[in-house]
Amino acid sequence: MRQLTKAEEEVMQLLWQLKKANVTSLLEELPEPKPAYNTVSTIVRILEDKGFVDHEKVGKGHVYFPLLKKSDYSNESINKLVNGYFQGSFQSMVSFFMKKNDISISELEEILNKIKKEEE
Repeated sequence: MRQLTKAEEEVMQLLWQLKKANVTSLLEELPEPKPAYNTVSTIVRILEDKGFVDHEKVGKGHVYFPLLKKSDYSNESINKLVNGYFQGSFQSMVSFFMKKNDISISELEEILNKIKKEEE
């Protein structure tokens, strides 16, 4: 799967949130300073070329929608991070984040309990 640039990911986050949107709707949701309409339009077309979004014609315009689930992209991104920085070891990644973010054993146990409940 191809990685997204920061700008592409920002637009994808909005499409995942909105489910469907035209360029004007996306532009309204973007923070200040807002990019130009043509910039957002170009980003959406790039996302379409990469296979992340598709569109349907509505009147004279297009409404865009994601083809890829956010969870699938998140999973792929995390795997790339683990493979690139932690030699493929999730244990090394968790250990790193525990040390860097000062997470206690009890907080880690709480996270594990939440994961177990979601699996049930």
